Amino acid sequence: MLDHIGVDVSDVARSRAFYEAALAPLGYRVLDASDPGATGADTVVLFGIDTPDFVIARDQAPGRGNHIAFRAETRAAVDAFHAAALAAGGTDNGAPGLRPHYGPTYYAAFVIDPDGFNIEAVCHDADGLLT
Repeated sequence: MLDHIGVDVSDVARSRAFYEAALAPLGYRVLDASDPGATGADTVVLFGIDTPDFVIARDQAPGRGNHIAFRAETRAAVDAFHAAALAAGGTDNGAPGLRPHYGPTYYAAFVIDPDGFNIEAVCHDADGLLT
């Protein structure tokens, strides 16, 4: 299951205005926006209905702002994803671990795929299991 997806944009202000207008009829709104540099990107804007599931960013490394996060049922699955992705030729972009700046139970790992996209596995549950 997908947790969220992010796209690299060339002009955050222009894209934010576009997505705010285009997604409003679907119930989406801006839920948060980060300051430049907080995530390695210049600016990040998170859209969603209740929780963020669509992200736009202007990344400092072209292509790496293109981001897909897959939801994992356990923290062990996040660990296994990271190991398998590296063994399959991915490049480490963040070892498995807690990311408290995203949320107190946000446990994730990141890899760069062969085309330069940032791929993530994330488990949100404090006990390591989705409820």
